[in-house]
Amino acid sequence: MLDLIDTPSPNFDERALPVSIVVLHYTGMADAASAIARLCQPGSGVSCHYLVAEDGQILRMVPEDKRAWHAGQSYWRGLHGVNGASIGIEIVNPGHEFGYRPFPDEQMASVIPLIADINERHGIGRGDVVGHSDVAPSRKEDPGELFPWWELAKRRLALPSP
Repeated sequence: MLDLIDTPSPNFDERALPVSIVVLHYTGMADAASAIARLCQPGSGVSCHYLVAEDGQILRMVPEDKRAWHAGQSYWRGLHGVNGASIGIEIVNPGHEFGYRPFPDEQMASVIPLIADINERHGIGRGDVVGHSDVAPSRKEDPGELFPWWELAKRRLALPSP
């Protein structure tokens, strides 16, 4: 059982499609507090279903049966607007703009079972666990080249990065 901390974001709307994709992001902000504040700020236009802190804490921000606003203009396997069919996971990391660094073991120790749980509950195949850069390649580069896709691939949760 995952230990989740409810941290509700007001930024969501109704979901019209079943969940079939998991999109991984890095927060790309100076620190976790700044990212959480932005994701919870009314009117910011951004949110996610889950945020995983560097120490492994998992915040649940938008219920899975609602559409979070994390992927923006996006496309995956014939679907425009990936938010409608995806679960968005923000992984705390300052990103390329603020000092991109490897993802800590404690963080990945929470990311892995979170993805496993989501995949199992929604029947998501490993080819549909993707990065923001996969669904919006002309705009985004997260979670980036330091994200350990091989850790997910060896557990059959995602495909290895190309």
